Amino acid sequence: MSAGHTAVTAPVPDGPVIVCETPQDECGVRDVLDRLGDKWSVYVVVELASGIRRFKELQRAIPGDISQRMLTLTVRRLERDGLVKRTVYPTVPPQVEYELTEMGHSLTHLVKALADWSIAHRPAIAASHAAWDAAHTE
Repeated sequence: MSAGHTAVTAPVPDGPVIVCETPQDECGVRDVLDRLGDKWSVYVVVELASGIRRFKELQRAIPGDISQRMLTLTVRRLERDGLVKRTVYPTVPPQVEYELTEMGHSLTHLVKALADWSIAHRPAIAASHAAWDAAHTE
């Protein structure tokens, strides 16, 4: 216990929300975090929640400067995970469209909940940052 830590952590009243049977099990969280914890995947999911997008439409709609290569890697990973469907039309040049699968759409509710939580707690997090930074200036 650190010198500044004097409080005892209280148990969760109704028990933990997630319980891993073994440390190796990781409750399936690792796979989700590997996919959605990167910089671009959530942006792609959010944009595709609005409907089908062609590659360049998707690239322009994502905030920040995502490169063509990074967007290609991101949608491929999401496609491999079964969250995105890629359709190629035999035109010259080939037209490619992306859309969320049913499983991808089910993820949008979780992303929305996380965004709502972030918005609701933004002032408290900012205040915590300010207090911590003030206490730890060296």
